[in-house]
Amino acid sequence: VQLVESGGGLVQAGGSLRLSCSVSGVAFGDYVIGWFRQAPGKEREGISSFSNPEGTISYADSVKGRFTISSDRAKNMVHLQMNRLKPEDTGVYYCAVDIWVTHSGKWYANYWGQGTQVTVSS
Repeated sequence: VQLVESGGGLVQAGGSLRLSCSVSGVAFGDYVIGWFRQAPGKEREGISSFSNPEGTISYADSVKGRFTISSDRAKNMVHLQMNRLKPEDTGVYYCAVDIWVTHSGKWYANYWGQGTQVTVSS
């Protein structure tokens, strides 16, 4: 399984970035796919997921209304459009496949990309 993220960078608060993830080695249409992030000094947190084949989408409260996840099954890619970015959105963003959420609301995944840095300046 190989997940390759792209699109991170430095942006000012209020700006936008679009992350992309190329997925290979798994049947793209059979898994929940999405994004996690890890801020400096904090635990990795799940922020958005796309459930195949139902198309169910989930967002963490911290990004709801600002981030939009989408997938391109023909290209085995998943994207995360991030708008109205805030300094607290700074961190390493990871693409993940085979995501699940526990009853307590914690997100986990079996497959991970290498991560891409997003830095939002104030």
